Amino acid sequence: MEKWQCTICGYIYDPSVGDPSQGISPGTPFDKLPDNWVCPECGATKDMFEKI
Repeated sequence: MEKWQCTICGYIYDPSVGDPSQGISPGTPFDKLPDNWVCPECGATKDMFEKI
């Protein structure tokens, strides 16, 4: 699965890990994250992420 990086703080969303801090299960691809999901490090919105 593709990883995505926050262009503000550099946080990398890894689908194999998910985001336990926001209840996102491992295996959740970036495009399936809720629209209101934000970067757990800096609070940036999904549109501030780039595929890496």
